[in-house]
Amino acid sequence: MKELKSMKDDMETYRNLVSQKEDMETMIEMGYEENDPELIPEIQEMLDQFKLDFDTIRVKTLLSGEYDGENAILKLNAGAGGTEACDWCAMLFRMYSRWVERKGFTMEILDSLDGEEAGLKSVTFQVNGENAYGLLKSEKGVHRLVRISPFNAAGKRQTSFVSCDVMPDIEKDLDVEVNDEDIRIDTYRSSGAGGQHINKTSSAIRITHFPTGIVVQCQNERSQHMNKDKAMQMLKAKLYMLKIQEAEEKLSGIRGEVTDIAWGNQIRSYVMQPYKMVKDLRTNEETGNVDAVMNGAIDIFINAYLKWMALSRKTA
Repeated sequence: MKELKSMKDDMETYRNLVSQKEDMETMIEMGYEENDPELIPEIQEMLDQFKLDFDTIRVKTLLSGEYDGENAILKLNAGAGGTEACDWCAMLFRMYSRWVERKGFTMEILDSLDGEEAGLKSVTFQVNGENAYGLLKSEKGVHRLVRISPFNAAGKRQTSFVSCDVMPDIEKDLDVEVNDEDIRIDTYRSSGAGGQHINKTSSAIRITHFPTGIVVQCQNERSQHMNKDKAMQMLKAKLYMLKIQEAEEKLSGIRGEVTDIAWGNQIRSYVMQPYKMVKDLRTNEETGNVDAVMNGAIDIFINAYLKWMALSRKTA
């Protein structure tokens, strides 16, 4: 049913594109016949919308990965920088929340840890929607902010970093073996808003995988048992994706886009002072409209990444 709905949506998008093209041709003919230059801005607006809709359906053809159609789980971690880094983490979370709203997707927070003064030290959330993972896999890596910090009394520019990890929400039972001796399961009290169990019982679960150092957490479900199941599902998915990535790198000799969460591996810079610019360091896609980006307009970077990856596969 999910695939059928996707195909129906694609057909509707195609019909809309045909209709838009015909409307533009009619407007252009009217402009010539009436010699009316005032129609030019309206035609340009129609053309811009046509390009946007065309690019949307074109990008879907690039989502050919095995799990591109799945929901996505993202984890944001504030780097060094104290309150400023935590504030940057909260700003990025808001940016993704706005993007989710724009796409008509839904979001649920799986785990979060507030900063001591402001912002978030970390937050894990799931994005539910068509091709959520295929689109959001472009966000994996380190995001760098440069601005005059409101938390700096001297009013100096400050650089902050937040790492973003992205994985598909794979619901099927994966063929991944997790030995009991390789993991530690900790329980702790949930934090933040929630049901009646929040802050009253140690229902939140943290699983540490010793061989890889992977840590997954979940506090959103209704019981400790459900949190444990979700956390174990996340751990298996991360181990499975790590296994696939290592195999692909051995075959192609090409390193994954970001394998290590290290502050030297930033994928995108968000500069707010002394000038305004958001630039993706992999694709060189950039925009000066920082406010729009922080309000969720990140499709230009997502689309550029998918095209860049498709080109990289062809030339590899």
